[in-house]
Amino acid sequence: MSSVQKNISDDCLILRRLHVPAGLVRPDLADLPTSVGLAIDVETTGLDPKRHAIIELAMRRFRYTEAAVITRIDQPYVWRENPGVPLDPAITKLTELTDADLAGQKIDDAKAIAILRSAHVIIAHNAAFDRKFVERRLPSCTGFAWACSLTEIDWTSRGFDSTGRILGWLLAQDGWFYNRHQAESDVDAVIQLMTHVHEGRSALRELLENAARTTWHVKAVGAHFSVKDRLKTRRYRWDPDELVWSREVADENLIEEKIWLDENIYAPECKARTSAPSIRAITWSERYAG
Repeated sequence: MSSVQKNISDDCLILRRLHVPAGLVRPDLADLPTSVGLAIDVETTGLDPKRHAIIELAMRRFRYTEAAVITRIDQPYVWRENPGVPLDPAITKLTELTDADLAGQKIDDAKAIAILRSAHVIIAHNAAFDRKFVERRLPSCTGFAWACSLTEIDWTSRGFDSTGRILGWLLAQDGWFYNRHQAESDVDAVIQLMTHVHEGRSALRELLENAARTTWHVKAVGAHFSVKDRLKTRRYRWDPDELVWSREVADENLIEEKIWLDENIYAPECKARTSAPSIRAITWSERYAG
C-alpha cells in the first residue's frame, strides 16, 4: 500500500503489480476511532440494469480515521453468479469469464447484505453504474451512502493526466498495474487510489467531503424543443424515461442555475409549457440510484 518510486528517469516509468494484503496498515493509528468504508465492483452481462445481470460481485471493507486515513483492510469477498443465459462473447472477452466459470454459481445474499449494511459509505469507480445493479440484485440494500471515485475526485488537480479517469490508467500513473476487468482487482485498485495524498489530503478525504455534500437535481420540465441545444451546452442530459432534460447542480451554484433557466428556458419567448423547473435535493443516500 505504500507509494513507490515511479520516475527512474525522464524516459522510464516503473510499474509494480498491485497487491493489497489484509490487515493493519497503519499501526501508529490503531487506537484512533474509525469508520467503515466498502469498495465495491460488479461485472455484468451488459449495461442496462433492467435487462442485464451481475455475474461477478466483489467487496472489500476498510477502516479509516476522521482524517480519512486508511488504517486497516479487510479480506476481499468475491461471488460469481450464473445469469441463466449464455454470455455474449464480447462479455467473455471483456471479463475473461465463461459460461463454465459461472455454472452453478450464486451470490451469497445474506453475507453480501450484511457487508453492505456494515459500511458507513460504499465506494465504486462509476457508482452510477454499480449502484443500480447492486440495488436491483439486492433490493433490501437501498438508501445507503454511496460515493464515486470516478466523478467526485479532482484527479487533474492531483497531478494525474486529464485525458481520462479510467481506473487502470489512474492506477498506472500512481505506479501500479493490475488485472483489469476483474471485480476483485478493481476493488483493490480503488482502495489503493484512496491512499493518494496531495497537499496533505488523501483522495479518500476529498471523495468523502464531496460525496457528503447536498446537490440539487434540476429538471427543465416543460422546456420547448427549440431550446434543446442550449440545455445540451449547459450539460443537461435527456432522460428518455421521464422525457425531460436534467442535470445535477452543486449547492453553491443553484441560484446561478435558477437565473440561467429563467432567462434561457422559461422566458416568455422560449415558449416553455411550464413556468419553472423541478428542483430536488440529493444526498449521497440517493445519488446514483436508479
